[in-house]
Order: sequence, then C-alpha cells, then structure tokens
Amino acid sequence: METVNVAVIYYSSTGTVHALAQAVAEGAEKAGAHVRLRKVAETAPPEAIGSRPEWGRHLQDTADVAEATLDDLAWADAVLFGTPTRFGNPASQLRAFIDTTGALWFQGQLADKVYSAFTASNTAHGGQESTILALSNTFYHWGGIIVPPGYTDPVQFQTGNPYGTSHVVGDGAPSEVTLEAARHQGRRVVEAAAALKAGRAA
Repeated sequence: METVNVAVIYYSSTGTVHALAQAVAEGAEKAGAHVRLRKVAETAPPEAIGSRPEWGRHLQDTADVAEATLDDLAWADAVLFGTPTRFGNPASQLRAFIDTTGALWFQGQLADKVYSAFTASNTAHGGQESTILALSNTFYHWGGIIVPPGYTDPVQFQTGNPYGTSHVVGDGAPSEVTLEAARHQGRRVVEAAAALKAGRAA
C-alpha cells in the first residue's frame, strides 16, 4: 500500500472531540499512515474558559498537543477535521484556522486530497449532520475528495451516522462503539488516499 500522510486537525473545548480525534488518528496509524494529530488555537476569551472548569482543565491536559499550521495541510495526503457543533456549524476556532488557508488554496495545494469530518453535539439532534455538511462546503471549494464512513463497516450500523463519526455529549464520554467508528473512519480515509496515490503513480 502507498504510504499516506494524514493530518487529524480538530477543536475541542472540554475533551470529547479530542477523544474522537485520538481514535481517528489511531485508526489511521494502524492502517499504515504517517499521522499528525493537531489542535487548532483556542480563541475564546479567558472569562468564557473560566466559566467552565472542564474547559480550562482540558486546555491544561492537552498543552503538549501541537497546534495546526498550514504546513500540516500542505504535507497531508488526507485530512480529517473534528469539531463540536455550534448552532449546526463548525466551531469558530476551527473556522478561524480554515480561513487562513487562502494562499494554499490559491496555489492549488489543497486540491485532490482526501477529506473527512467528525463531530459532537450536546443533544441527539444538535446539528451533527449539518456541521459535517458545512465542512463539506469548504472541501468542495478546495477541490477535495470527500470520503465519508458511510455504512462500510458493521460498526456503522450501531452508530448510525454515515456522514462522519459523531457523539452526543449528554450521553457521557464516547463509548467504545463510537471510538471504533472513529478508528474505522481513519482507516477508510487512509485506504482511499492510498488507492488514489497508487492510481496516480501507475
């Protein structure tokens, strides 16, 4: 299989999306990819962070996770973006990073890569699918190749989201089923990206 470079770029305020991102990265690594796990910069004001102890605690717990840069996108053959839902859209912190990518896009460096997305919301109908679809709008503009998990593994029939791995925070921490769905999504993206690389090289 062609060696694939995968960037897992996410925003997480209290740790749920971080847990999903770790599982996605694990699945990609087990599929043979070189993986960069990257968080985006926190832009919320200190008073907002201070209003929720778990938010500040998560910032401390993930202080050693490198922040995403444009080089991570240029390096990657495939990128998986993770974000909590915000009114049915990606979090502003992730959007702020995406909005810095204009130069790469203009140079064509974001085209023909594989893209996928995962998310979490507080409630079962909290905008999970619309958040992933909103990210897909960006992938269309970049000329990306979108690879969703679909119903391509038995675990997908347990989690029920073919758009991308998702989790309801109100149910507690992500279950092993949800984490396995995230691993499957990471593997599937690697397999698709590897097939594309092999086809181009042939």
